Amino acid sequence: MIQKIHPLSKLRRCELLNISRSSIYYQPKSVSDTDQTLMKLIDETHTAKSFLGSRRIVDSLADDHNQVVNRKRVSHLMKVMGIQAIYPKPRTTQSNPQHKVYPYLLRNMNIDQSNQV
Repeated sequence: MIQKIHPLSKLRRCELLNISRSSIYYQPKSVSDTDQTLMKLIDETHTAKSFLGSRRIVDSLADDHNQVVNRKRVSHLMKVMGIQAIYPKPRTTQSNPQHKVYPYLLRNMNIDQSNQV
């Protein structure tokens, strides 16, 4: 429907499709060659040692591949690639199944005066 030869104006076509008018002009950028090589190196490092975060991947790239890279760039590329470090997360909300669960006694009470409960 968003075609140059269509008789409706671009504004009207965007209104009918319920999209913003600026989105029809968007041209996605391709990933640069340096980012592609960095992503390949990050992926290799992450595959070999999946417990490393962005800080230690930066150190690994500097040591193993002589690539000096900013941590923020590595962190951004890891987000783009959808990878993150695998490590034990805190389990602070795990309750003990042996503990008794007490019922909430005020659930269906209508409290409409002070000092009622």
